[in-house]
Formats: sequence, structure tokens, C-alpha cells
Amino acid sequence: MKALLQRWFSPRPHLGPQQAARLTAWRKLPVAGRNKTFERSRCVVLDVETTGLNLVKDSLISIGAVAVENGRIVLADSFYVVLQQRESSRKENILIHGISGSVQREGESPVDALLSFLEYLGKDPLVAFHVTFDRTMIRRAIRQYLDISFELPWLDLAYVMPALYPELMHSHRGLDDWSRYFNIRNEDRHNAVSDALATAQLLLIAIKVANQTRDTGYEGLRSLERTYRYTSGKG
Repeated sequence: MKALLQRWFSPRPHLGPQQAARLTAWRKLPVAGRNKTFERSRCVVLDVETTGLNLVKDSLISIGAVAVENGRIVLADSFYVVLQQRESSRKENILIHGISGSVQREGESPVDALLSFLEYLGKDPLVAFHVTFDRTMIRRAIRQYLDISFELPWLDLAYVMPALYPELMHSHRGLDDWSRYFNIRNEDRHNAVSDALATAQLLLIAIKVANQTRDTGYEGLRSLERTYRYTSGKG
């Protein structure tokens, strides 16, 4: 409760003139259309690393992302940033994501890091695996450091994949399960970019399977996600 109250009543962030101009320019961008097929659009697949799993108390450490454009993963269109931490996270946390204490303390200022992320993203829709965590941490950080609401759409492959493969819904729940099933190699698990790349490969599989049975795009998979959540009682 103390951490939540501190966040509610913390002073408004101060942006310098250049930072404010960058944020204004991003806010003026048009929202990308979501009714196009994946073969004619761009979306961004994202993963984050944090100081822990508590959605209220823990902090965003890094953002990794890769774009899927016109139905292909574009490795040249990727993004990675470490947000500067006042104090490095616990040793057991560092052992998971591998971002050392010195790298955390020497990271990019949170304001500039998040502005760079928004400029990379534009207003394109997002994809993640178990969206609730990533979305909450991103929204919280953007609210805290940029003082704006972040309301772009998200697609959750944790619900799309079992909707497409109902026979696996009880045995395959995590990203590791689906990666093993489809022989997706992830050489640096819990690195945000590496996990985003594995998720992007899973997205391409979802697109291929969905296209065999229905005309679909980003909104089509979101509809499939919503239907699965409703029928499985997980919505």
C-alpha cells in the first residue's frame, strides 16, 4: 500500500524542452489501422524484464522488441533499452535476467528510454506472451515518467495459441512449452530481445495456422483471443 500511495502522490515528472517536443511529436502520430492483414502491416512484439513479479512494487528494467512487418520478422527493426535504476535489483533477480547491477545503474534515464521506445513503436499494435504483466509494467512506467496514458492495443499469444491448438491447452501454458513444441530456439532466455524474438516466431506460426481456416489479421487474432478467454472461463 505504501508503494502504491507513493506512486499516486509522487510529483509530476519534469521533461526538458527537447523531451517534451519528442513526446508531443509521438502523441500527434496517427494510430495504425488494425484491420489490415499481417502481410500488409507492422506490429511490434515485446518483452520486458523487471526487478520482480509484483505489479505494484517492482520496477521496469529493460524493454526488448522486434517488429513483424508484412508477415516477416525484421531483425534490423528491433529495439532494446535498459532503464537506469537508482539501486540495482536483488542478486537472485539478476541471476534470472543477467542484467548486472552496474548495467542497471548506468542505464539510460527512464524518460529518454521510454521516449525512445515510443518513437520506435510509433502507434503500431503490440504482441506479447502473457500480456497483463508486460502491459502493466509498461503503462506504469510511462505514467510515472512521462505522465501520459498508454492505451495502444495488445494481442496475447498465451491465449491465441491454445485457441488454435485446443488439444494442447492443458499441457502447454508457458512460452517455453510452445517454443519446445515448435523447435523455436531461444539462446538467451530472459533476455528481453531474445524472448521477444521467440514470441515473434510463435506469432508467425499463429498467423499461418489462422490463415488456413479464416481470413484474419491482427483484429482477427484478437477476436480469437477474446473468444478463447470467454469460452475457457479465463476472461
